[in-house]
Amino acid sequence: MSRLSLVLLCFTFVVAGQMKFTVEQLVSFVKSSVKLKHPDAQVAAYLKKVTLSEQLPPGKIEDLLATGMGPKTYDQLQLMVSATASLPLPKIVPVIDQPVTKLIPAPTAAEQQKLMEALREYALNYDKTLPDFLCTQVTRRFYDPSGLEYWVSADTITAKLSYFQHKEEKKVLFVNNQYKDIDWEKLGGASSTGEFGDMLREIFESSTQATFQWERWGTLRGKRNHVIRYSVQQSNSKWAIVYEKSMTIRPAYTGLIFADANTGLITRVTLEALDLPASFPVQVAKNQLDYDYAEISGSTYLLPLRAEVRMREGRMLIRNDIEFRNYRKFGADTSITFDTPEPLASEIVNETPNRDVPKDVKTKEPKPKESTTREIPKENGSKPPKP
Repeated sequence: MSRLSLVLLCFTFVVAGQMKFTVEQLVSFVKSSVKLKHPDAQVAAYLKKVTLSEQLPPGKIEDLLATGMGPKTYDQLQLMVSATASLPLPKIVPVIDQPVTKLIPAPTAAEQQKLMEALREYALNYDKTLPDFLCTQVTRRFYDPSGLEYWVSADTITAKLSYFQHKEEKKVLFVNNQYKDIDWEKLGGASSTGEFGDMLREIFESSTQATFQWERWGTLRGKRNHVIRYSVQQSNSKWAIVYEKSMTIRPAYTGLIFADANTGLITRVTLEALDLPASFPVQVAKNQLDYDYAEISGSTYLLPLRAEVRMREGRMLIRNDIEFRNYRKFGADTSITFDTPEPLASEIVNETPNRDVPKDVKTKEPKPKESTTREIPKENGSKPPKP
């Protein structure tokens, strides 16, 4: 039985060195720490490693008191106020007037039913429409031992992905741009499979008995999309999460399906595990897969563009950014090269604010995520041990 699987190996890392923040990043960090309920002493100790690039006004600390931060964090921030008094003030970001929101209605019940029937038919037959092809798969892996989304680069893996007769095969070519002759399965760390049909099919198969609910409109890569919420009960789940190749569970999960409002084709699917047992080392598991158009031998296909895998074990966070690039016809042409392209631009990856809001949907329009994410160069953290 085909399945989606995630594999996680333990990492033990130590982040060293000074962190340099702006005031905006500092405020986001403190708010995130309070929200995640990190111990006051731990947050204060972390702040001692932080240097600011601009002056911390006393008023910012007073504003943060409302978040519920602890006394040790407060005291450390007061020290930072004194230490940065001679630095320039933070830049003032101008407020831009937002355009007038245009209200559009949600689809009728009959339209939603017709949409769901079309999506099911599409998902169940998606892999049958795919040609044989080759592409470059680039996996950028990150970790964060603090649990606060301050990411450290672990490695970048470039692989040749072959899709032939509806089966995919991966061959590692480079790790950190250095040639490596190693099997994909022996890489260790976090990985995923199922991007070329399995993920979609398993959600829509009748045996999965997923429930679907039209939720809102969304905008993805400049196009309006239906956004549908789905849920799968644990007893019907086919999504396998594997820990160190020794423990496997199939959790209940939920997620979103984005479908182009004009074509009805699926452009994004997300998965989020629910109610993971306390005895299982992985407490959070999420996956997101984006599709976009690519040309192969003069024909256009909707193919995987990018996937993002996130997991948490204790405080340790793991993130994989996976891109599928340079699609081409499957063949034995030895002159084909597989380089490591630059990461996709954020406007291609992120959902943009939606100005078309249905009149009868109470769900709030998604706002840009307030993030404390800051990628730290690999030299600032220790190298992952070999699996």
